Amino acid sequence: MFNNKECGLKVAEFLLQIKAIKLQPNKPFKWASGWNSPIYCDNRKILSYPKIRTYIRQQFVEMIVDTYGKPDVIAGVATGGIAIGALVAEEMGVPFVYVRSSTKGHGLQNKVEGVLDSSQNVVIVEDLVSSGKSSLDALEAIREIGCKVKGMAAIFTYGFSIAQDNFKGANCKLTTLSDYSCLLKQATASNYINEKDLSSLKEWRTSPSSWKQNQI
Repeated sequence: MFNNKECGLKVAEFLLQIKAIKLQPNKPFKWASGWNSPIYCDNRKILSYPKIRTYIRQQFVEMIVDTYGKPDVIAGVATGGIAIGALVAEEMGVPFVYVRSSTKGHGLQNKVEGVLDSSQNVVIVEDLVSSGKSSLDALEAIREIGCKVKGMAAIFTYGFSIAQDNFKGANCKLTTLSDYSCLLKQATASNYINEKDLSSLKEWRTSPSSWKQNQI
């Protein structure tokens, strides 16, 4: 995570406040992977709240400049990273492109939309990182063009060990405005969850694939 705990807690507070994140350890959500999850995250809701949207945009710019320096281009990952990535690019005064989840099925069959030259360096913007697979697919699409990817910046990560391993294997640095640890601290401090919930939520982060598989 970006080395700014105040930002991490503030972003977590906002995400809980606008219900971009919901915590339900006693009534888990089911992910497409088959995992049971006590958390639901939809960071696109940020776009509907101008003050929060502005804060996120400004913190992104600070994090990117401090961590990677000003890039030539910002690239958003479809779909959640497109709007926030465009806002960040506008604030920084640099070009913006976005990366599709798959190549377009007609026309030029592009995967990267926008103007991107192999001589340019890029910072990728994501809204959420879980395993990191879709994020790193976008990374590879940009590298295939010949661009240098300075790193990836995201709003939130669950902090799974598999994601850390995947980013390390891809030789890509990941920085985030907030993470699961900050979320649990903020949720506890605001009495959003109790101690029993906290214990269950910590267990999920450690073993997400097996958490409550035999209880539902």
